[in-house]
Amino acid sequence: MAGEASGSPFTVACVQFTAGPDPEPNIAVVSDLIRRARDAGADLITTPEASNFIESGEKRREKARHEADDPFLDAMRELARETGAWVLVGSLVIDPAGEPGAEPGENRLANRSFLLDPQGGIVAKYDKIHLFDIDLPNGESIRESNAYRPGKEAVFAQTPWGRLGMTVCYDVRFPHLYRMLAQAGADFLAVPSVFTVPTGKAHWEVLLRSRAIENGAFVFAAAQTGEHTGGRKSYGHSLIVDPWGEVLAEGGEGTGIITARIDPARIAKVRGGLPSLRHDREFTPTPRESNRLAAE
Repeated sequence: MAGEASGSPFTVACVQFTAGPDPEPNIAVVSDLIRRARDAGADLITTPEASNFIESGEKRREKARHEADDPFLDAMRELARETGAWVLVGSLVIDPAGEPGAEPGENRLANRSFLLDPQGGIVAKYDKIHLFDIDLPNGESIRESNAYRPGKEAVFAQTPWGRLGMTVCYDVRFPHLYRMLAQAGADFLAVPSVFTVPTGKAHWEVLLRSRAIENGAFVFAAAQTGEHTGGRKSYGHSLIVDPWGEVLAEGGEGTGIITARIDPARIAKVRGGLPSLRHDREFTPTPRESNRLAAE
C-alpha cells in the first residue's frame, strides 16, 4: 500500500538540452545547466534519458563505457558534491559487460538511470525495462532492443522528501509499472526521456498527466530536445506535473531548465480525496470470453 510523503517542501528542476554524439560537450552543457538550476534554488535536479551521448550503430557501442569508468557519471557525481544537490541522471548509455548477473554471450548495452545524493554517492540505479521498437509514420525506424538489454526490476529510492520511483521514457506507456511503484510507496515518479516528435505532439503531455492522476503522485519528466546525430529529432517540452494532473512547469523546445516548488503534503491531500490506490482489487489476470451469445 502506498505510503505518505512526509518531507518538507523542496524545489525540483528538469534539465533540457540536445545531446550530441560525444560525451565531453554534453558534460559541459549539462554541468552548466545543473549549476544554473542549483543557483535557482533546486534541491533535486533531473537530466534526460541518454544524457551522456546519442549515437547509432557500432559507434554507440564503441563509445559506451562501463559504469565504473563512465566520464559523464564521474562528472555528475562530482557536480552533486560541488552543488550539494540531489541529482537524478535520467539515463546513460552503459556497457554492462562483466557485471554480476550478466548473461553469457549478451553484448547489448544498458539504458541506466542513476540517483545521486549530495555526497556524489549512487543511491539507486535502474535499467529501462520497456524498449522502444517501432516504425513511425514519417519513415523513421527505431529498434532499441537491438542495442539494449531490458531491465528486469522496478526501482524506487528514498529521498529527504519521500520516495522516488525511477522509470525511463517508453516505460510511460505501461501504467502497471507506475501503479506498482505507487503501491510500493512512491510519491514522485521520474520519466526522463528522448521522446520522438510525432509521438510527443500526440501523447507526451497526456501520458504524463495520466500517470500523475492515476497514482496521485508528482511526475518529473526531463526531456531531450532538438535534432541529434542521424537526423533524429526529440520533442522537448520537459514537464513537472502535480498529483492532480496540473502542469506546474513546461520546457518548450529550447535548451534550458524548468523548476517548480513541490509540497509533498499535496500527495496525501490528493490521495485522501481520491483514494483509488486503496481500491485496487485482485482479479483473474486472463480475461474469460463470455459464451452467452454463442449459446443463444
